[in-house]
Amino acid sequence: MTKATILIVDDEVSNIEIMNAVLEDDYDVCFATSGQQALDVARAAQPDLVLLDVLMPGIDGFEVCRQLKSDPLLADIPVIFTTGLGDTEDEMRGLSLGAIDYVTKPIQPAILRARVGNHVELKRLRDQLASMAVTDALTGLNNRRYLERSLQTEVGRLARTGEWLSVIMLDIDFFKQFNDTYGHPAGDRCITMVAAALTRAVKRASDLSARYGGEEFACVLPDTDPKGAEMVAQEILLQVQSLNIPHERSQVSPFITVSIGVASARCSPGMSAERWMSEADQQLYASKRQGRNRISMAEFDCGEEQISAVN
Repeated sequence: MTKATILIVDDEVSNIEIMNAVLEDDYDVCFATSGQQALDVARAAQPDLVLLDVLMPGIDGFEVCRQLKSDPLLADIPVIFTTGLGDTEDEMRGLSLGAIDYVTKPIQPAILRARVGNHVELKRLRDQLASMAVTDALTGLNNRRYLERSLQTEVGRLARTGEWLSVIMLDIDFFKQFNDTYGHPAGDRCITMVAAALTRAVKRASDLSARYGGEEFACVLPDTDPKGAEMVAQEILLQVQSLNIPHERSQVSPFITVSIGVASARCSPGMSAERWMSEADQQLYASKRQGRNRISMAEFDCGEEQISAVN
């Protein structure tokens, strides 16, 4: 198991050395000696927990905690304040800013080890639950909720520069007939195999694949123009075909196939993420109407739309 990362923040190097000696065998430890450095290191290292000194020159621990909790990328990182013995007011203020605990100085190794261990484990469990909430249990892909949220984020981000964004939607052809013929366990295996094929086809770290529901899947491709989206869609077709999953009741092939719809547009302020999903869905159904096992594409903007079909 990968070690959790602990960020120790203290302007006294001796305190950092003491805490590091207690924790280094069980965790990856990084450190900062000022408030600003703490924020920079936190953004770079994304630690699993922060041990934060209250009294520091410049940006003190309270302000560091406030900035951590106001940053969406850092807000979920647990913060434990380190305070002088009997500093009750500091402890209360820290807890009110979002800290989850405190340890007193001078540091007691057993207490520090126990509290850090408890909160790291709690964060691991929270992260696991958060991952389950956005992950499809059958395929391991992202689920519809996560895809729609991510798409909205990408539209907003790319609108600032007017970059391309493409969305692909696909579903398995004649899947009901497949289930009726081979049974639901075989249907689940089929969905899982198609999901794996999709993962092989959609390769960039910035791209996102999801099970949209049932036998339907979707992909979000940031910074991808129509030509690039078509290449990905073609690769999806090839990867699914290479599975060679028998489907004796398919009307287009003796094996499992998919129909694909693609929507591409340059992002601009005020555009709704739902527009991409709607356009891609329309193209998916165009592929079905035209015989399935093919790609249909739409390039659109706020005022007009260009449509093409790829056999």
